[in-house]
Amino acid sequence: MQTETDELAAVAEWLEHADQITALTGAGVSTESGIPDFRGPNGSWTKDPAAQRRATIQHYMASKQARVDAWRMRSEHSSRTVGPNAGHVALAELERKGKLHTLITQNIDSLHQKAGSSAGALIEIHGALRDVVCLGCGERRPMETALERVRAGEDDPSCTVCGGVLKSATISFGQPLDPEILEGAQAASSACDVFLAIGTSLSVFPAAYLPQRALQAGARLVIVNAEPTRFDGRAHTVLRGTIGHTLTSLVALV
Repeated sequence: MQTETDELAAVAEWLEHADQITALTGAGVSTESGIPDFRGPNGSWTKDPAAQRRATIQHYMASKQARVDAWRMRSEHSSRTVGPNAGHVALAELERKGKLHTLITQNIDSLHQKAGSSAGALIEIHGALRDVVCLGCGERRPMETALERVRAGEDDPSCTVCGGVLKSATISFGQPLDPEILEGAQAASSACDVFLAIGTSLSVFPAAYLPQRALQAGARLVIVNAEPTRFDGRAHTVLRGTIGHTLTSLVALV
C-alpha cells in the first residue's frame, strides 16, 4: 500500500518528466486564505442556499435588491483583505521552475496573481472581481471606481457611459464563458502530459469537462481535493491532504 510520501514522490516524478503541465484550481485552493468555498461542509452556498440564486444573471438583472445586496457583498468580500496561501505560492513556484505551463482558475479572487503567477500562464475562466463591466455597452473599469461610488452612498451604481447595469467582470450562472478564454483552457488541457485538478469539485461546467479532455489526450490526472469528485475513479492519483501542505511538499520534490 502506497503511503502519502510514496504518492507525492510518484507525482513529482511525473511532473519532472512532463513536457507540459496544466493545472485547474477551484474554490478549495483559497479556503486556507480565509475565503469560504461554495459546496463544502462550511461553504457559502451550503450555509445559505439562496446565495446560489443571487449568483444567477437573470435574478441579478431583474432585481434591484439583488444588485444592492451584491454591491454590499463586493465591498465586504474577503479577497480584498486576505493574501495568497501556501497553495497559491507553490503553484507560482512550479511555474518559476519552468514546469507549469498553464494555470486555469475558476476563482475570481486574484490570489494567484498576488502569489506571483504570471499573466501569460494564467487563465481566469470565470473572470475576476478586480474589474467591473457594464452589461449594456461593455464598458470595463477597475472595481475600485464603482466601490468608491458605493461608499459615497450609491447602492446600485449604474454605468456612467450609457446608464446600464454594472456587474463585477465575473461569470454568473446563466452567462456564457468568453469563447476565446474557454478555447485557450481547452487547448491547454488537451496538450498537457499531466493535469492537476486542485481544490475543485469538478461539478461546474464547462470547466468540469477539462479533465476529460486531458484524459482523452493521454495525460495523467492528479486530483488534490478535500472532498470526493466525479473524476476520482478515473484519476491516476487522488491526494486528500491539506492543499497548501500537499502542494508545498510536492513542488519541493520537483
